[in-house]
Amino acid sequence: MELFSRNLMDNIVSLHQDLATPAPQGCGAGFTYKHGGYESFFVNDPKRRHIHKASVRDRLLHHAIYRILYPFFDKTFIGDSYSCRLDKGTHKAINHFRSLTYKVSQNHTRSCWILKCDIKRFFDSINHKILLDILKEYIPDDNVMRLLEEVVNSYSSDSGCGLPLGNLTSQLFANIYLNKLDQFMKHKLKAKYYIRYADDFVILSQNKQWLEELIPKIKNFLQDELSLVLHPNKLFLITMSSGIDFLGWKHFADHRVLRKTTEKRMFARTHVHPTEGTFCSYLGLVKHGDGLKLRDGLLNEYWLSAVSK
Repeated sequence: MELFSRNLMDNIVSLHQDLATPAPQGCGAGFTYKHGGYESFFVNDPKRRHIHKASVRDRLLHHAIYRILYPFFDKTFIGDSYSCRLDKGTHKAINHFRSLTYKVSQNHTRSCWILKCDIKRFFDSINHKILLDILKEYIPDDNVMRLLEEVVNSYSSDSGCGLPLGNLTSQLFANIYLNKLDQFMKHKLKAKYYIRYADDFVILSQNKQWLEELIPKIKNFLQDELSLVLHPNKLFLITMSSGIDFLGWKHFADHRVLRKTTEKRMFARTHVHPTEGTFCSYLGLVKHGDGLKLRDGLLNEYWLSAVSK
């Protein structure tokens, strides 16, 4: 970043020239720009994730692509898709989820069944050809498509598959990819009460049998149309009264609490890093659920750890 900033204007002009200059005849691409490699590292938050970070030059291009494409594609997404979108996010997703449970259960007077699904190794399984074919349905400009192809094909975990978790464009491409599933759920399967956040999604209904019948239909669609697989160990059909784990919270009919793993991690980090920033961050998280005792415990841990330091 520092090296790029030292000659910022020269580097931006160079990038512009690579994007504007036609490639030599016979080279295929419409420009001389070539995406560079990635810096690879791991993060644990909470599970271990493999991050691939592009160069500053390439990330600058990613932001430009995102700023142009996002406003258009966001209009094509359903309202019940909440991941990586303006005015959406985790908290709005779980609040909408709660409002749907009230509707389906008729204010807890009827059983509310929930089918919860997760896609196995989602980002690593996104098929480049399928993604590019979806983009071509909306983008008729060949030069733009060549540029997007250069970005998409700059990384692969397997042959022709995968998007790097470190790219801003990956968030948008993931939503474009799974918009196919959203449209299928809403218009083909007529799933009125449906929410998706990234590769986690839920369908709510009073009819357990109908939800059971959806499972093979969803599996077949994902496999045939998107080359994706439902995670067999993260497929649940359960009533709301039994509690459902969704987006970091355990949801019940009249309240929600943090996952036990999240709670343990929160106390462990507060103990190791008893800073005001850490404490306020977790306090902000806890207030979105029912956790008066948890807030008191977090406050005690913060003060005790801060004093001992």
